[in-house]
Amino acid sequence: MTMTRIFLRAAALLLSLVALVTLAQPGAASPCEHQDFDRLGFVVCSVDPAQADLRLFWQNPEGDAYRSFSAVSDQLERSGERLVFAMNAGMYQSDFSPMGLYVESGEELRSPNLRDLSGSPSGVPNFYKKPNGVFLLTDQGAQILPTETYLERRPPVRFATQSGPMLVIDGTLHPAFIEGSTDRRPRSGVGVCENGLIRFAISDRAVNFHDFARLFRDHLGCANALFLDGGRGTGLYDPEQGRNDFSWHGGFGPMFGLVERPG
Repeated sequence: MTMTRIFLRAAALLLSLVALVTLAQPGAASPCEHQDFDRLGFVVCSVDPAQADLRLFWQNPEGDAYRSFSAVSDQLERSGERLVFAMNAGMYQSDFSPMGLYVESGEELRSPNLRDLSGSPSGVPNFYKKPNGVFLLTDQGAQILPTETYLERRPPVRFATQSGPMLVIDGTLHPAFIEGSTDRRPRSGVGVCENGLIRFAISDRAVNFHDFARLFRDHLGCANALFLDGGRGTGLYDPEQGRNDFSWHGGFGPMFGLVERPG
């Protein structure tokens, strides 16, 4: 083995050890826990928007997409803050820009995507399965609204992200979902549930839309829920569980992040 290979292996081992030590740093208790529903496993993360500092992240101060949870965490540490947990926050394009509406710190950085695509449910990409929807945070709490309803109301928001399809609409499952569907893959989503609690969920393994939507309605008590992404676009950051996922699309677009300021 050449000295170059020995050096590269040693460097890789050192980086792995540094990552493990970083994930092990003490801080706030994780809001995430493993839950089972209908013989399926999920990680569910619960956030009270009245008590917690939940934000959206997309671009760093230089204007480049963060792409990874680690990059967000590093940026927060430079300002004396800590990333407690994070999850992918909606679909994105090849340049990691949001597919639709994106609002950060009250500024609309991307306009709502109003494109209509016709065809059978299986032939229409997930984002365009109407109704799609908007997750939004205001000074009064969190909401998930169908995109058309959001456009009618245009509430003042601090953070917002558009994705699709809606999973649950006022207690009803999206009409395109088929019980027993064989379209199964890892999936992530977010719901606004009883007492305004926000619940994020990511599946342990492949799940169809019907079962994933029932998780939010029947198990988590969410009257409205929104699909965030599936397959390689899903990801979770939770140091307490040793999770720091990376999207094999080359990175994530928008990301949710729960932030604390230690001390």
